[in-house]
Amino acid sequence: MARIPIGPEFTNDAPVGTAIGEVPPRREPVKVPTHRYISPAWADLEMTHVWPRAWQLACTVDHVPSPGDWFEYTVGNLSVLVVRGDDGRLRGFQNVCRHRGNVLCTGSGSGLTELRCPYHRWSWTLDGKLREVPSRRGFGALRNDDYPLFPVQVGTWGPLVFVNLDPEAEPLDDYLEAIPGLLEWARLEEYVCAYDLTVPLPCNWKTLIEAFSETYHVQGIHREMLPSCDDVNSVNRLYGRHGSLHQPYGVPSPRLRNGATDQEIWDSIIVTQGARYGQDSENPGACPPVPDGGSVRDVLEGLIRDATSAKGLDLSGFDQAQMLDLFQFNLFPNITVIVMCDSITVLRARPGPTPDDALMDLLHLDRRPPGADRDRPVQATIAAEDASLNLVFDQDLSNLQRAQRGLHQPGLDHIVLSREEMRIINLHRNLEEFIGVDELSPEAVAEIQALRSQPPAIGPTPH
Repeated sequence: MARIPIGPEFTNDAPVGTAIGEVPPRREPVKVPTHRYISPAWADLEMTHVWPRAWQLACTVDHVPSPGDWFEYTVGNLSVLVVRGDDGRLRGFQNVCRHRGNVLCTGSGSGLTELRCPYHRWSWTLDGKLREVPSRRGFGALRNDDYPLFPVQVGTWGPLVFVNLDPEAEPLDDYLEAIPGLLEWARLEEYVCAYDLTVPLPCNWKTLIEAFSETYHVQGIHREMLPSCDDVNSVNRLYGRHGSLHQPYGVPSPRLRNGATDQEIWDSIIVTQGARYGQDSENPGACPPVPDGGSVRDVLEGLIRDATSAKGLDLSGFDQAQMLDLFQFNLFPNITVIVMCDSITVLRARPGPTPDDALMDLLHLDRRPPGADRDRPVQATIAAEDASLNLVFDQDLSNLQRAQRGLHQPGLDHIVLSREEMRIINLHRNLEEFIGVDELSPEAVAEIQALRSQPPAIGPTPH
């Protein structure tokens, strides 16, 4: 049976003819040229047209909690300083001295009372005004007001801090479109960043972020998830530049012809997410009794409620889906935000020194009770071979270390994408719009525009 998307919301198993306004079945796969992943010329186009103009996640409010705190965000050859001013306000500046172009600050830190260049000691206030020029007389008529730091737009969404180097770019709230409204129920302000890890990888930044933009690969490298994850009926949506996924847990994938027993569902969820339920992932044990007329989802919901309540969290207003399921948001160009009731994982992909290199940043946030301390996150860079978090992530990481090599083979001039990879197609359509080229087929362009043209549903979380 053919599969079709329905409006801006579609499930991978929706049969043709089931909805008014459906997009006609695609005649052939969407093709994306492989040069976008390996060509220095294409990387230069991205560096010129995308990274200086798109809103990007720089850090969290926990990286810069107090006046005088700063954090350097880099992407390619661009560097932005996020600074907490004496007035408590977050500001952003291009990280460059107005004298000779030297970088002002690197890394992150606290206790600044000024931004002083280490080269010739020009200095600025924390709100970017020129304060001091040593040996000023030698410059002639040099006015402080003529040499402020170059401002960068800064915006926040919950605990996440975004920057945009383009002073004419739309506000962050407009850029994010419907996404913040869809997550009002989650109370993002209660999450605190615990750690911020960077892992260099031998792949293009798009190869990296696309691995976290579809569930088609679950049957390939995450087969342990199939008894406890419906990767087929997961709801995908497109919102202009961005996309989302609602993935239910505690139910088997339809790819398993005979389904899964309660024990098989239990084994799968504990092997892949055991720590979340306070269980030993290597020894799942017997499935707890399932209530009459209920399901394993009821058992899992009870475990999560007990665990979050023990931490002082009041999630009594959350329904079962909000307690158990994964809500994923792909924000153009380079981040995936995975929201669960007790934690948020943000994965960011940044371009490396060549098209075959990328930096994978993992920011993990835990929900904390109201009034809890907001500790500064632990920051570290870890080699790929030393990075290990859990079974599923480690499988993704292992695959990413070999995902790039095949793109260089001379016989492969394009990759092919299905509807299950619609969020990847949307990424490439947005890249084309930013760069000003059009290499996708007219049919693919029309389909993605149709999916993005419907007003998004905003309100209670989908079930």
